[in-house]
Amino acid sequence: MGYYGKIELKQKAQEMRKRGKSYNEIMKVLKLSKSTVSDWCKDVELTKQQKYNLYQSKRRGALKGSYIAAQNKKSRRKIATEQLFVQGVQEIGTMNRRERFIAGIMLYASEGTKIDKGCCFSNSDPKMIKFMVKWFKEFGAVNNDRMRGAIWLHENLNEKEAKNFWASVTKIPLDHFYKTYIAKDKIKSKKIRKNKHNYGVFSLYINDISLLRKIMGWIDGVLRYA
Repeated sequence: MGYYGKIELKQKAQEMRKRGKSYNEIMKVLKLSKSTVSDWCKDVELTKQQKYNLYQSKRRGALKGSYIAAQNKKSRRKIATEQLFVQGVQEIGTMNRRERFIAGIMLYASEGTKIDKGCCFSNSDPKMIKFMVKWFKEFGAVNNDRMRGAIWLHENLNEKEAKNFWASVTKIPLDHFYKTYIAKDKIKSKKIRKNKHNYGVFSLYINDISLLRKIMGWIDGVLRYA
């Protein structure tokens, strides 16, 4: 670049700066290095409004960069979560009869009642309920006629839909359902309900004290390895 060409380029850079352009904008348009732009424009005085505009632009750029970084982090976390989920499923593989037996014992130990009046397993996850229905049939010799169901439901949810949903999951006839417990919403409560179970919490009942006592023995047998 000749001397006069350099002078002309310097004047363009200073003119852009006088119009309130940022160093990055000048660098991009005139294809100059940051050190050159800084040296040529260091004596150009900006108005208060121009300084404010540049500050706001820089701030928006920083916020945009933070947002993009956060989205990239979220995307990486989602991919990692999905990979770990698939890995977990693969590590379980196919369970044999004894493994299903132990799994059901520990689920009941966590979510089942221990009062000496019969068996009751409660959960809002249909997969959990479905697993335990099959488990009671396989290891407790319990058929559908001996099973009863009950639902715990918030008052603003549809009871009929909830009953039909759980009847479909468990294959328990609707006439084998106990009266639904409707929980009143606490209007004045400051507590925010994070998990909203549209079909409520389902309780699987089996009126068999002998089976419960045997299950309690199974649980103790497992926990003796603790």
